[in-house]
Amino acid sequence: MRWAIAETGDGGARLCPLDQDGHPAGPVLDEPSLVEAVRSRPDVERWVWRSTAEIYRALWAAGVWVERCYDVQAAEALLIGHEEGQSGQARSLAAAWARLHNLAVPPDAPVRAAETQPSLFESGPVPLPPGVDEFTALLAVYAGQVARTTRAEHPERMRLLLAAESAGMLVAVDMGQLGIPWRADVHRELLDSMLGERFPGGSEPRRMAELADEVSRAFGTGVRVRPDLPADIIRAFGRAGILLSSTRKWELQQIDHPAVAPLLAYKSLYRLYTAHGWSWLEQWVHGGRFRPEYLPGGTVSGRWTTNGGGALQIPKVIRQAIRADPGWSLVVADADQMEPRILAAISRDPGLMEAAGRGEDLYADLAARGFGGDRDQAKIALLGAIYGQTSGDALTHLAGLRRRYPAAVAYVDDAARAGEEGRLVRTWLGRTCTPLSVALDDTDAPQDTRTDSAARARGRFTRNFVVQGSAADWALLVLAGIRHAIRELRAELVFFQHDEVIVHCPTEEAATVAEAIATAADTAGRIAFGQTPVRFPFTTAVVQCYGDAK
Repeated sequence: MRWAIAETGDGGARLCPLDQDGHPAGPVLDEPSLVEAVRSRPDVERWVWRSTAEIYRALWAAGVWVERCYDVQAAEALLIGHEEGQSGQARSLAAAWARLHNLAVPPDAPVRAAETQPSLFESGPVPLPPGVDEFTALLAVYAGQVARTTRAEHPERMRLLLAAESAGMLVAVDMGQLGIPWRADVHRELLDSMLGERFPGGSEPRRMAELADEVSRAFGTGVRVRPDLPADIIRAFGRAGILLSSTRKWELQQIDHPAVAPLLAYKSLYRLYTAHGWSWLEQWVHGGRFRPEYLPGGTVSGRWTTNGGGALQIPKVIRQAIRADPGWSLVVADADQMEPRILAAISRDPGLMEAAGRGEDLYADLAARGFGGDRDQAKIALLGAIYGQTSGDALTHLAGLRRRYPAAVAYVDDAARAGEEGRLVRTWLGRTCTPLSVALDDTDAPQDTRTDSAARARGRFTRNFVVQGSAADWALLVLAGIRHAIRELRAELVFFQHDEVIVHCPTEEAATVAEAIATAADTAGRIAFGQTPVRFPFTTAVVQCYGDAK
């Protein structure tokens, strides 16, 4: 049975059981401790509450583990997106209450800065109208969401999506509290060896200063160029008779000039210095762990983001600092050709489903059956169909791909066409893309000059959205499966990024964890897409250092 629970101002809780329609199925109870109210009811099937990020974090800190929940705020974001196609709308309990009663919808509170140190003051939730307590609002909003879910295009899929998103919220708190094992001493050694010693007064480290001098010298004696300022670089090349539109790497690599090599080296070190340098290390790594704050569903497609810390953009060289504790290992698992396999499952293309169910390497299998055995060409063709590439080798092979896998290509073509026409486009489970009218409102260009380009851009986005978003929804189910499977182990799920997970575990548990990941992937495929031939294999490495996994 599900139970609804809400905090009271004194650390207590109000709670009650719920029926299948979301209404109270028993008396409302008042208890002095929210933590103890949950701890004393381990048999509750699913807790319904306002915000997992806030409530479960307090439970986790008290040693209370929750198997399943229903996050009302996360559900509101998905439902309002599904109903109106407007991602990014206010999602708080107060906003949902206002919609339920046709009142002015209050905006969500600004996203607070990620806390890397304990805070004396916590920002509270968006306030409800005077006289409305949180538990009353929670019951009304939840019952309303249950009813709204039955009106979704595919109610069962939407129920699954709401459950999966809530599961992702639990995983995000778990990972944020556990943290990624991080060797600060190794990180410092890497910085020292690559950047050189630091100078007092906040000046650039030695190696960057040397490269900056080398860049300036390349433009002539007496010239001083700031390589960290794009305008400076463009002017310097302009004086040398070379016109640049930007200082992007691909454009610089086309130039034959002695400043290019030191400039590219400087830019690489600059990114390391500013994003993961000594200041980052001091701010984010404490007690041997890096604890970012993950934001599930942080993008329209459902992919995660983080609130500071850059956990999803860790440079390869810095991955050397991510090391297992003594006697432990890192189980690093990557989903193989995830998006093409997802396309096979959602398009129901017989040929592509069969290919995605045969071997570990989908591209090699496709190549053997129509691309002259050329794996690279098969990969270019299939990814070109997903991402809408319409030139070069992708276009050359698209016609062949369309003949062999017509349903798969038609699926993404239809999504692109719907996007161009401004219609709503959904993932398999029901996550919804912003409509064209909203996208147009986000630009200052005149309506008659921006409509066509905006439509084409949205079509390219929705072509990929139906695949990438469905993959993100499937990944939530994978995470939920892994979390459940390792519950009785000492293993820790510590990292997730699109198609990759890392589990930190005692070395003797590594084989069990690897098997659990594989099982979770296949189970997630069946739950999300039903019985299909499609397989979702992972490439798994058991290592002591994350940098050695690839």
